Amino acid sequence: MNVPRLLARRSTLGPTGVAAAVVVLWMVVATCWPHLLASGDPNAIDPAAAFTRPGPGHWFGTDESGRDVYTRVVHGAGRSLGIGAAATAIGIGAGLVLGFLAGLGPRWLDAAVGRVVEVLFALPTLVLALLLVAVRGAGVGASVLAVGLATTPGYARILRSRVRTVARSGYVEAARLEGQHPARVVLRTVVPNTLWPLVSVATLGIGQAVVWVSALSFLGLGALPPSPQWGAMLNAGRVYLESAWWLTVFPGLAITVAAAALTVLGRHLGRVQAA
Repeated sequence: MNVPRLLARRSTLGPTGVAAAVVVLWMVVATCWPHLLASGDPNAIDPAAAFTRPGPGHWFGTDESGRDVYTRVVHGAGRSLGIGAAATAIGIGAGLVLGFLAGLGPRWLDAAVGRVVEVLFALPTLVLALLLVAVRGAGVGASVLAVGLATTPGYARILRSRVRTVARSGYVEAARLEGQHPARVVLRTVVPNTLWPLVSVATLGIGQAVVWVSALSFLGLGALPPSPQWGAMLNAGRVYLESAWWLTVFPGLAITVAAAALTVLGRHLGRVQAA
């Protein structure tokens, strides 16, 4: 599957896909140029304006310190999306190593890697992430590493299956019959045809990682207040849930919409690649 073909099929997005693409574009802008969407300082306090309800002056209201929630949600997109992307990169990177070892290695290595992956895969992602955080300690770096390693078994299984499928394909067999060196066959044929489908997998993975990392922050094991990271905002706002609902509703909506948009876009990319 190549880029021109993908672009040629852009009209198949449909209303849901277009909406998801718009949300993802908003997240990219909020990540790279947050001041275009919210020019204020996300940590600027104004005690006199504390707990202002959502309205024209403060679209998402203000928190207990008078900080504008909309500004914090916008600036938090970069932290949430960046942390999710970093965790996904770790998971896919480790999954690549295990997947290629299992897919191209001897049977005993495939069996050994497979048993380890199955044991780890049996544990829910959040539970495994909590175990890793408990060992390493709380913090943003620890939560990123924990979510990345916790998602590794899933990526390893996908990549192992993909590597074995590509390695048994007709064009790889033809390259071998031509007398090409095994390393050249792997680098020039197996790797490109294995990595391209990761575009959709990574898109789905970032959405899931945003949820997991936000969950750890909500539990006080990741980013902590006053960071505008969405999970940390939920953690800070839960104390005022009855009196200031907007402190949790808007960060929660941001997490939900972002994860849903990335999931919809990732599934669409997967259908396009399969076509």
